[in-house]
Amino acid sequence: MTDDDEAVDASDPKFITALSRGLSILRAFQPDEVFLSNQAFASRTGLPKATVTRLTYTLCKLGYLTQAEPGGAYRLGPGVMTLGYGVLAKMGLKNRAALELAEICRGDNPHVAAALGERFETSVIYLMTHRSPKSVSMVFHLGAQVPMFHSSIGRAILMALPENEQERLLDEALRAADPDDHPRLKHGLSRARADFAHFGYCTSFGEWRKEINGIAAPVTSFEGGSPYAINVGGFAFLNPADRLIEHHAPRLLRAAHVLGLGPSET
Repeated sequence: MTDDDEAVDASDPKFITALSRGLSILRAFQPDEVFLSNQAFASRTGLPKATVTRLTYTLCKLGYLTQAEPGGAYRLGPGVMTLGYGVLAKMGLKNRAALELAEICRGDNPHVAAALGERFETSVIYLMTHRSPKSVSMVFHLGAQVPMFHSSIGRAILMALPENEQERLLDEALRAADPDDHPRLKHGLSRARADFAHFGYCTSFGEWRKEINGIAAPVTSFEGGSPYAINVGGFAFLNPADRLIEHHAPRLLRAAHVLGLGPSET
């Protein structure tokens, strides 16, 4: 069973267990994987093999999975793309974000990258990215998922939420995490609050992955709903903290402000 599933109260009478199990199959794929077998699904989700077999059969019928051959492994089907495309196609930020991300990265450093992200449970999903073809960053790509409390973009989204919601998400993350990681999670929220109060943006210099530096600012969409955030960064040896703060932070703050305005206001 995944950490996300463990954090859910399955005894809730409104909770549909079968739907949760089907989605856990789709979430089992890692970014570098194309095919998975029923045995792999069972191992990663903790579901019985017979249940997995019925779920993969149903998902194939609906177009969310495709089987290579009878009895063979499965890959994600075209139906999965329709789930995300509807959200992206309707997002008022999409076209304007592309221009703003490019502007944040403008300059003589070809190794910096930027992204727009939205919260998914206690993580952030990249909805749009911009990076130079020469960039060696491997973390700024469409659909990448990064941790909320350790990454700059996750911390920025936290700062767009009410304090009671911040605490709720921290409790959720603590329940799912190893106890050894609890101090680090709590530090992430404290660091986010301190950075945002002082700078107006959040930082993560080697705190998520030691080789990654980043800064990020929240974007409160004019459309309402959940907040977004934008970040800029990359590998630390090519993007030291002082360079990100001096060259990119002013553009980051400006972009966050612009993206939070309605089209008629920009």
